[in-house]
Amino acid sequence: MQEIISQFIEKVKCRNAGENEFLQAVTEVAESILPYIHEVPQYKNARILERIVEPERVIIFRVPWLNDKGEVEVNRGFRVQMNSSIGPYKGGLRFHPSVNLSVLKFLAFEQVFKNSLTGLPMGGGKGGSDFDPKGKSDNEVMKFCQSFMTELYRHVGADIDIPAGDIGVGKREIGYLFGQYKRIRGEFSGVLTGKGYEWGGSLIRPEATGYGLVYFVEEILKLTGDSLVGKKIAISGSGNVAQFAVEKCIEKGAVVVTMSDSEGFIHDADGIDEHKLAYIKHLKDTERGRIKEYAKKYNCDFYPGERPWKIKCDIALPNATQNELNGDDAMQLVKNGCICVAEGANMPCTPEAVSVFHKAKIFYAPGKAANAGGVAVSGLEMSQNSQRYAWTREEVDNKLRGIMRDIHKICLKHGKEKDGYVNYEKGANIGGFVKIADSMLAQGVV
Repeated sequence: MQEIISQFIEKVKCRNAGENEFLQAVTEVAESILPYIHEVPQYKNARILERIVEPERVIIFRVPWLNDKGEVEVNRGFRVQMNSSIGPYKGGLRFHPSVNLSVLKFLAFEQVFKNSLTGLPMGGGKGGSDFDPKGKSDNEVMKFCQSFMTELYRHVGADIDIPAGDIGVGKREIGYLFGQYKRIRGEFSGVLTGKGYEWGGSLIRPEATGYGLVYFVEEILKLTGDSLVGKKIAISGSGNVAQFAVEKCIEKGAVVVTMSDSEGFIHDADGIDEHKLAYIKHLKDTERGRIKEYAKKYNCDFYPGERPWKIKCDIALPNATQNELNGDDAMQLVKNGCICVAEGANMPCTPEAVSVFHKAKIFYAPGKAANAGGVAVSGLEMSQNSQRYAWTREEVDNKLRGIMRDIHKICLKHGKEKDGYVNYEKGANIGGFVKIADSMLAQGVV
């Protein structure tokens, strides 16, 4: 079987040379799924996995825009439409200097499985640009978004492809993008999610990924009759996902001791409470400041250029970016008694780190399962847009909790091993794959 896996991965490498992030994501999935496919002839004969790793469509385009000095700047825009077997393409837009085709193909590939796990009718896609909103004025961000949508509008629509936000794309950017789409098409439709509540958005959408992550961890702990009460939690990141994960952890009685940004991390041994979190939200969302300011204000430790995984904790929630937690970090977490690692970001743990977690038999929840809450509520926003209706906060939150509970059940079904250990990575990959594969078989070779 290892030879079959190696041959498959080698073929993918030949067709996607140099796309390291995408190849990492494909390798992780192939190692779980190919042994399963080998036992199901219809999946094997129809070459389902070979078809899933090939995008249905990739769009690359130029984005020229005028800065506040009146100078022309040029960025590159992307949309990867990966798989539409179970619904229209669905996935975020990322504006960040690190964006390239490999990163977006990896994210789109992961999105296909994540969306399948939610149980909602959504295919997988991802897009974005190497544009950096940091340090730009509102006027510059608006001009860029308008230029970006002037090309993208041709390829998206409420029943075709429904982008959302991701890193660098928040409510402000979604507003500018939506306004330009509406201006060009002359229609008010649910073409984007993450919209403001006043104009078609859903309650709980900003909180959804962070809340959903914590709901998933709760389900994991229930397996051993445990809860979040009193648990010490290390969190990376200080953006949307991290902030609302902290908020929900506080509500559940846990003690969050770290947060981070690109300059380093803070360690608050006393724990981040509601008042401290409110300061962080203002610092990051309004002032666009750095997390080290928190350390100065609350007289706690700041570790420049470091990540928080050396801090002793019960649960680690990597919420920043891909490959932020490596093998050495994983060994330190295990050594310090960490019992659970759940990914709020997409692929933040390296393959070496994941291997350490599996060998130590600690709970490891991959992003495609643990952070699916964001796209789940995006799917609920699509439903509300279709109905021209808005659900209450409690209704959306209950639906989110139910979706995360169902994803956990799917992971248990396909990931529980003979010794009782739950391999969530395997469970999420196979559970997401089966729905997609059956849909592709039913629709023929398309």
